[in-house]
Amino acid sequence: MELINQVIYVDNVEETLDFYYQAFGFATHALSDDAEYGELATGDVKIAFANHPYAQAHFKQGYIRAHPKQPALGFELRFSCTNLSESYDQAVLADAEPLCPPSCRGTRHYAYVRAIEGTLICLTQV
Repeated sequence: MELINQVIYVDNVEETLDFYYQAFGFATHALSDDAEYGELATGDVKIAFANHPYAQAHFKQGYIRAHPKQPALGFELRFSCTNLSESYDQAVLADAEPLCPPSCRGTRHYAYVRAIEGTLICLTQV
């Protein structure tokens, strides 16, 4: 078995794809004709977004929607970067919510922001 993608359900797929491009530089890899589903070009494992009606059409069980005004869901996406301060500033300029400015714990350099749809993002410098 192999992980192929992570799907996050959002209100507006195109807006979310644009945010991830502006904030983190990830281009759109794929977008369905109806804009219900899209993927970012993130390497072998894709980050995908689907709108809520798409999700509800595939399964009838309810789920907790990620939303920037609600408590964060219990997971994060982690992106490595070469310049932590610049990456953090770029994300905040693109309307990511700043949560933890660039910090250091031991040898780990990291920062946290929250994406426009409510997902926690950890930036870590490699």
